Amino acid sequence: MRMSTLLRGILAAWLFAIPFAAAAQGEVVVYCTVQEEWCRPMVAAFEKATGIKVLMTRKSSGEFYAQIKAEAANPRGDIWWGGTGDPHLQAAEEGLTEPYKSLKLADLQDWAVRQAEQSKYRTVGVYAGALGYSYNTEQLKKKNIAPPKCWADLIKPEFKDEIQVANPNSSGTSYTMLATLVQLMGEDKAFDYLKALHKNVNQYTKSGAAPARAAATGESLVGITFQHDAVVQAVGGAQVTIVSPCEGTGYEIGSMSIIKGAKNMENAKKWYDWALTPEAQAIGAQAKVSYQVPSNKSVTPPPQAPKFSEIKLINYDFAKYGSSAERTRLLTKWDKEVYALPK
Repeated sequence: MRMSTLLRGILAAWLFAIPFAAAAQGEVVVYCTVQEEWCRPMVAAFEKATGIKVLMTRKSSGEFYAQIKAEAANPRGDIWWGGTGDPHLQAAEEGLTEPYKSLKLADLQDWAVRQAEQSKYRTVGVYAGALGYSYNTEQLKKKNIAPPKCWADLIKPEFKDEIQVANPNSSGTSYTMLATLVQLMGEDKAFDYLKALHKNVNQYTKSGAAPARAAATGESLVGITFQHDAVVQAVGGAQVTIVSPCEGTGYEIGSMSIIKGAKNMENAKKWYDWALTPEAQAIGAQAKVSYQVPSNKSVTPPPQAPKFSEIKLINYDFAKYGSSAERTRLLTKWDKEVYALPK
C-alpha cells in the first residue's frame, strides 16, 4: 500500500526535526582555570540544566590569557571561567573580553561586584581565596626543621631545594604572590626576597595548585599556593600543615569573563548567569575540590575553607596589579632578575 502524500510529508518533517531539536540548544566553549575535578562537574551540571553542549579545555590563568590574546582575531573560546582576577583584569583592559552586566550581580558579595565595576563589567568575581603555603608535616620532622610560620622563614638555608612554587608567567597564583610581596615589602625588598627564595626553589611549575600536591605527597617539603588548594590535600588525608604567613598575605578574586567575539555569545551569557547561581557555586564544595569563599551571598563556604577573618590580609590593589602595564613590567623584571639567576 502506498503511503499518502500527507503522511510522507509529516514523516519527512518529523525526521528532519529530530537532529534539529538535538542541536537546537547549540554549544559553548569554556576555558576552565580551576582544577579538572571541579571543571568536569560544572560542565555536567550546566549541560543537564540547559541542554547546551559544553566543549571544555583546562589550563592555568596565564596560559589562557596568552591564548585568548593570540586568538583575538579569530576567537575559539566563548567564556573563561575561574582563575585569578589579575589576568582577567588585564584582558578586560586590553579589550579581549566582552562587557556583560548580569542580573545576578545583585546576589553577589561586594568584592565580586567591585571586580565587575572596576573592569567596566568585562569580568566578575566568582570566588575568593587567600595566598599562603603548606608543608609536609612528616617530612619536616624527619629533616628536623623548625616549622615555618612567616614568609621570612622560607628563605632560610635549611629550605634549600625544598620549596615548590609556580612560574608567575603561567600561573595566576604565583603572580598573586609576586604582587603580594611587592605590596607587603616594597619592590626592592620584595625582589631581594624573591632572589633569596630562588635558591630554595626546586621547581617552578606551570600550575598554581601543583605545589600543594607536591607537598602532600612529599615530593617537595613546602608548596606555595592558595590556601584552599592545600585544604584539598588535607581533606584527602595528606599530612600537611597550612600556613597564613605572619607578615600578612594577599588574596585572589577568582573571576569569569566572556571572550570578545565569542561565536556562541548567547550561550556564553547563559553560562555566565548560571555560574553565579547558588546551585552552580555549591558544586565545587560538593566535589570536595573547592574550599574558596563563593561570591554568591546565599552560599555558605565549606567549613574547611580558610576563614578570612582569621588571616592577616593586605589591602591588595587589584586595579594596579591587574593592569596590563604593571603586570607586564613585574613579570619581565622577575624573568630577568630572578628566574635567570643560577641556582
